[in-house]
Amino acid sequence: MTEAEEQPVPDWEEVARTYGRFLYTVAYRLAGNHEDAQDLAQEVLLRVRRGLETYKPGSMEGWLSRITTNVFLDEVRRRRRRPTDALPDDPDRVVPPAPAADVALAEQTLPEDVQAALAALPDEFRVAVVLCDVAGRSYQEISESLGVPLGTVRSRIHRGRAILREQLTRP
Repeated sequence: MTEAEEQPVPDWEEVARTYGRFLYTVAYRLAGNHEDAQDLAQEVLLRVRRGLETYKPGSMEGWLSRITTNVFLDEVRRRRRRPTDALPDDPDRVVPPAPAADVALAEQTLPEDVQAALAALPDEFRVAVVLCDVAGRSYQEISESLGVPLGTVRSRIHRGRAILREQLTRP
């Protein structure tokens, strides 16, 4: 019996408690803002709840990264099909709450210019760079998550990093 087969499948609450911060961090780097990251993380947790019985013990972070990426890409495709204009906020009626400590920490981890440059990357480059450099996934795990060849992952990460470097070194 392998080590992965010996590990019990965690319940949903354990996944949410143990990996919630990881999910939010990946979601924030993909989405680029707090509100979309929260929505993305919630949708991921809903999908985890529905799919936990099919999870085979192994790399939980890899599995969660794949789900997060798929949810993000689904949302990008949906927005392209049905663009919406957000209603303007009325600052006199709505006072935004102070962010939670873990949210503030996640937002401060990357400088504003780096996060803006990351958000400006084309989706396929951003997903690859975030999964590699933020979530710490291997090229092979990213390849499996995205369903693309390993060479494509390498190319996307290389191109994404090159674009980031160019954007961040401009005077």
